[in-house]
Amino acid sequence: MKLDRPVTGGPCWTELGTSDLEAAKRFYSDVFGWRPETDPRPEAGGYTVAHIGDAAVAALTPLFQESQPVAWNVSFAVADSDATAERVRAAGGTLLMEPIDVFDIGRFAVALDPGGAAFQMWQARTFPGAGLFNAPGALGWVELLTRAPERAESFYTTVFGWTVRPSEHYPQWGIDGADFGGMMTMDAKFPPEVPPHWLPYFAVSDVDATAASATGAGGTVLMEPTSIGDVRRIAVLRDPQGAMFGVYAGEEGRRGALH
Repeated sequence: MKLDRPVTGGPCWTELGTSDLEAAKRFYSDVFGWRPETDPRPEAGGYTVAHIGDAAVAALTPLFQESQPVAWNVSFAVADSDATAERVRAAGGTLLMEPIDVFDIGRFAVALDPGGAAFQMWQARTFPGAGLFNAPGALGWVELLTRAPERAESFYTTVFGWTVRPSEHYPQWGIDGADFGGMMTMDAKFPPEVPPHWLPYFAVSDVDATAASATGAGGTVLMEPTSIGDVRRIAVLRDPQGAMFGVYAGEEGRRGALH
């Protein structure tokens, strides 16, 4: 990822909705060395922020409703969540949660793109988002998996003003050309029950060792560690509760030209 801090339009945060918060805290602490801190306020509902050193890097939360899947979710920074929600509707998306205030730290909304992939919008007040990117244990890339790539490109460029680096196999999203993510078309290799989704990738120093740690902690390797060219190595993992996430190691913390 060429972004190293939250930038309007870019990914600023990622959070896991899980069916077992305590198990998730143990798993990700083992795999990434995270230090989780759970907000003690009852109204926070168990919201837990994971840290690398003093930097907040991600969140772990209980599921807040029965229909909510166990999954990682990606938040994009916006200047005005209400105005962005209107652009989402106008571009063919659906609001799952209307913009709401989260204490004094920001304003938050959840939406589906026209292809059915969920994403979140964050209007920062006192909390801008992750304090670390592209470092071991921190977010470094986001990937949209979709069955409707043309609609996705039109939607996200309209809503967020993203630039697109064209590619037949793996277009890349950017802010003024600074790439932060990519798009993969879900073909027949993906079971029909797998919904379109955003997948976060976390930087690690050693993909193979991280995959082994994840397996040892009760996770599953969905895509074995794979080298991309001479400078990058990636894997896709699943935690014990079923949430998928990616890991990578390589030059610039970017998945550019992976496909």
